[in-house]
Amino acid sequence: MFHKKTLEGLILVLGIIFFLSGCYKDKTVILDVPAITRTVSFSQDIIPIFNKSCNTSGCHSTGGQSPNLTETNAYNSLTIGNYFDKANPQNSVIYQKMTGKRGTPMPVSGVNKDYAALVLAWITQGANNN
Repeated sequence: MFHKKTLEGLILVLGIIFFLSGCYKDKTVILDVPAITRTVSFSQDIIPIFNKSCNTSGCHSTGGQSPNLTETNAYNSLTIGNYFDKANPQNSVIYQKMTGKRGTPMPVSGVNKDYAALVLAWITQGANNN
């Protein structure tokens, strides 16, 4: 009787381990992001993305989650928090968040390849506060 219960317990544990290992979800999102060759403006191109998708929901607004992406605070929050990497733009935290390569894609409504392309171009062009 003891051996039967031990065997059943072992099978149950192995089944749970097998089941849970199948639940892993790879969050890497492959995007065909179009290259943007025009000058990207922080105030004219990037802030509207934040206003539409990030700070109006209360997520990345004053008192919300970091970074604060309100119009008056966005650039400083991104700079101080090291959210962009001018030397390696595709490794920038903000770009990786937007593409789903680092956690849940932002905005939570889903990956927007046009927004991601603009942010990547802005960082590639030097992440200027223009």
